[in-house]
Amino acid sequence: MAEPAKPAASEQFGMVGRVGMFMARHRRTVLGVWLLLVIGCAAAYPALHSRLGAPDYSVPGSESKRVEQLAAQHFSQLGAEQDLIVFHSASHTADSPEFRTVIDSALTAARAIPGIAGAVGPFEGNAALQISADRHTAFGIVGLNGEMTERVDLAGRLQTALDPVGANNIQVAVTGYSPVQGELMRMETADMQRGESIGLPVAALVLVLALGAIVAATIPITVTGAGIAVAVGVLFGLTSFLTFDSLVLSVATMIGTGTAIDYAMFIVSRFNEELTKRGVRDRKARTRIDAAVGAALDTTGRTILASGLIVMISLCALTVVGLPMLNGVAIGVVTAVLATLAAACTLLPAVLSLLGPAINRGALPARLRPAETRAAVTSTAWTRWAHLVMGRPVLFGVAGVAVLAIAAAPLAGMKYGIDMALGSLGDRPAGQATQLIRSEFGPGLLSPIQVVLTGPDDTALSGSGFVDANRFVAELNRDPRIASVLPQTADGRMLAMVVPKDSFDSTAVADLTTDIRSRASTVDSATISVGGVSATFADVSELITSRFPWVIVLVLTVSMAFLVFAFRSIVLAVKAIALNLLATGAALGITVAVFQRGIGESLLGFHSAGFLQVYLPMLVFAVLFGLSMDYEVFLVRRMKEAWERNPDNAAAVAEGLQHTARPITAAAAIMVAVFASFVTADVLELKQIGFALAVAVTIDAVIVRLILVPAFMQLFGRWNWWLPTLRRTQPITASSADRIESSASV
Repeated sequence: MAEPAKPAASEQFGMVGRVGMFMARHRRTVLGVWLLLVIGCAAAYPALHSRLGAPDYSVPGSESKRVEQLAAQHFSQLGAEQDLIVFHSASHTADSPEFRTVIDSALTAARAIPGIAGAVGPFEGNAALQISADRHTAFGIVGLNGEMTERVDLAGRLQTALDPVGANNIQVAVTGYSPVQGELMRMETADMQRGESIGLPVAALVLVLALGAIVAATIPITVTGAGIAVAVGVLFGLTSFLTFDSLVLSVATMIGTGTAIDYAMFIVSRFNEELTKRGVRDRKARTRIDAAVGAALDTTGRTILASGLIVMISLCALTVVGLPMLNGVAIGVVTAVLATLAAACTLLPAVLSLLGPAINRGALPARLRPAETRAAVTSTAWTRWAHLVMGRPVLFGVAGVAVLAIAAAPLAGMKYGIDMALGSLGDRPAGQATQLIRSEFGPGLLSPIQVVLTGPDDTALSGSGFVDANRFVAELNRDPRIASVLPQTADGRMLAMVVPKDSFDSTAVADLTTDIRSRASTVDSATISVGGVSATFADVSELITSRFPWVIVLVLTVSMAFLVFAFRSIVLAVKAIALNLLATGAALGITVAVFQRGIGESLLGFHSAGFLQVYLPMLVFAVLFGLSMDYEVFLVRRMKEAWERNPDNAAAVAEGLQHTARPITAAAAIMVAVFASFVTADVLELKQIGFALAVAVTIDAVIVRLILVPAFMQLFGRWNWWLPTLRRTQPITASSADRIESSASV
């Protein structure tokens, strides 16, 4: 066969393609720079973990935040948060000398820690309340100062100081909101590592099947690892002036890994196709190899940049909520996506140029390899499938929409809440202490509701104010949902610690908190503010539910404008958004059915709390909308390439599906493997996020991309490619039109 002509002089690439060519020509320098970056940034991983705090649920300017400030100002001896030091022994009672010695030692150790406001032992406070009926369990009350994230670190130092105190079969452990959060953070880290150990091997296997060769399959994972390492380094640098929690790293790693492997796989697949077009068989054809790199970046590279931008736009919309926790997640994911895009556009071209056709070493048998790496084909099973769907577009379209609508139906009964999953703590110190408190004293002691009663503008209570305040507290004592109320006065103010009969993260306590606030609004002579963890959760829920519609509007508006620009079509942009909304709704509907209604809870290893984590629908919407658009952009862009060569709608749709179905299916399988691996997590929020994302990607790749997209593309016909043009006063030459199209295309 005649050797193909050298394409360097005839091919003109856009900016992304030229960047790819530059990286290919300077491959050794690029590889050296990336090696140094990865080594330096990867070294920051342990240090980053040490700087991560707990999720900050506090809402600036909220009532719960005001209570925290008032308590710290007027009741400093109690601290901003009250936790419990739990003592237990099967062989000793609280009255034994050994038990009392351990109590005294623990209190002394606690009071010596900076940040501890004070500690009250069972024999210094209310012995009847603080010692169990069988006298084998007791607790002390310890006050913690600082902001919410600082208190988690303080609780960890407190437990470390108390570890050596236990003796003579007497256990000592700390529980409460911050100690529990600290344990959950450590569990989250273990969950993330376990999930990666499951997901990455599966992803590697899928890559081998998708790309048809072992060497080709290793490239996306290697480039992804480099990108994630750089993201870790950047996040470590950002911790110098920003605060991140463990959820940020978990979500950023989860999404960054899934998207990065997909992006790299798409480029490797297109590079292989370009090598085949150019007849490259060995690495001596340097000009044609670099041209293949440039072509892959000029086409698929631009597509993944558009996809990554959509993901970042969707995540940045979370910042309109004004919740520190969601701000951190947005920054973390954007950092991970930027780092992995940088790796795909700089490191990957250098690696591809270095390997050339050697990427196909360790190839699978010919029948298992992608058609593009073997020879040009005119028909495949995917082409036949596209024509089958386009032959009956109404049937397939209606059936697909109906399936997604049914799946989305549970959204109508969706409920929000925050479940700390206390039962998942197991034998950890905070878990053991939590179980002892719940069984011996009642779960409400873990984190009481705080009620602060003052005069107007934080003045001291007047005479009538004191009367109404005492009457209000007495009414709380008579509430059957409340176990006890412990009031204290200082500086003419009153602080009532309301101990409910249920756990602070239950729906019962959420309702109780709402009722107390409602009652407080009817008192005129005293200003009553309700705080504590349950009130903070209520403020978070109110903020998220009120801002969720704005997040949706922002994501849809910006995405619409971007897609019109990217596709040069109004119909394609509207269709993409409509189908993504439907797919996202279906994924969330299935998540509601599983985690709220408890369908399959025994199979997935959790107990339904009767609601979803309050931030999950918003977070999942933002993430899913961005991820779903990945495949839409990749698929439609390939259809547009075919349409620009030959304006035949059916042929363009079939060709686009033929060339993208295998990589999209593989990419979806990789994402599902990465996300579904987090369903094994012990921390409920990771389990819910992983499940929702895995279901959504499956729906998107199978129902939307393989059924609904070709069906609707056939129904709209030539209208798919319509974009209104402005009237111009002067004719445009062919060369100037080409320049406009080149600069406007993505």
